[in-house]
Amino acid sequence: MSNLKATKRNSISTGSNNKLRAQGHIPAILYGGKTPNLNISVSKKELSNIITSDTFLSKVLELEVDGKKEKVIPRDVAFNVVSEEPIHIDFMRIVSGKKIILEIPVKFINHPDSPGLKRGGVLNIVRRKVELKCPAENIPNEIVVDLAGTDIGTSIKISSVKLDENVSPTISDRDFVIATVASPTIIKEPEKPAEGEVAAEGAEGEVPAEGAETATKDGDVAKKDDKPKEGADKKPDEKKPAEKK
Repeated sequence: MSNLKATKRNSISTGSNNKLRAQGHIPAILYGGKTPNLNISVSKKELSNIITSDTFLSKVLELEVDGKKEKVIPRDVAFNVVSEEPIHIDFMRIVSGKKIILEIPVKFINHPDSPGLKRGGVLNIVRRKVELKCPAENIPNEIVVDLAGTDIGTSIKISSVKLDENVSPTISDRDFVIATVASPTIIKEPEKPAEGEVAAEGAEGEVPAEGAETATKDGDVAKKDDKPKEGADKKPDEKKPAEKK
């Protein structure tokens, strides 16, 4: 369990919060239980190693404020849209006997012991986190999925995962899939014709040789080099209007 020191904030104004951030602190709030909400700040340097981990929002911390320690869990982190630095954190007190809902990350182990993966199969991860309902005093750090013995075509469902007592998925109406071991996918490129290969007769785009016979619209056969008889397509001369005198 990580220990974290916090300091009370007397002011919650924007200017005061910006000053704290400039000094290397992150404004935060502590809530939950019967104790009133408390405005605090924590050191960004102390949090830097754990705030970027996948388990941060499901990790139990021991928070010390003015010498008093209590177990808390981070519930939300706000980040600056430009710098992506954390600018505010919500901490919730852990109250014994209460159940909370958390997204717990999934960890896959024993990849080398999977016959399917050995034969070139692919681990297709459907859910990297699973939402669980668990006692506040018994929060799992991760959900462990053992890949030993899994072959191609195996579907790993939530029912095959061992969960602690009183811990259950929030999705209870179906046995949902966490991951599958799928067949390897190989994309074959279309074969190119050998250099100098002659195109098949009648292939698309082939140009008939000079003098070759082609079908006309009426079904008659005409040669490519046939020319219309002289004057055949000429229209009779139109009479010019008489000149006005």
